[in-house]
Amino acid sequence: MIPIPSGVRVWIATGHTDMRRGMQSLALAVQESLKRDPHAGDLYIFRGRRGDLVKILWHDGLGMSLYAKRLDRGKFIWPSASDGAVSISAAQMGPETRVQTQLSQYATRAAR
Repeated sequence: MIPIPSGVRVWIATGHTDMRRGMQSLALAVQESLKRDPHAGDLYIFRGRRGDLVKILWHDGLGMSLYAKRLDRGKFIWPSASDGAVSISAAQMGPETRVQTQLSQYATRAAR
């Protein structure tokens, strides 16, 4: 679980991402494709082509972290947008304001 401080924005990258990419490569994608600063403290979530794997990039003020979640069954439901990313607030993540909560909700909807 990642406790998200209040005021942190969560950016969901639309489309699919090559899941072979690592921390530096995803940070570069945030800068070039999303036109955002990966060191600003926001969370950036990327989904793989198959839809069962996401990677979360987050700079907490001390250093960059890369988290991954793979579903045993089902797929993450992913938004479609023309600008490359959809932003949601920590409050929209659910009452616990944890990334795990929102990802589990996406997975539950996809498994139906």
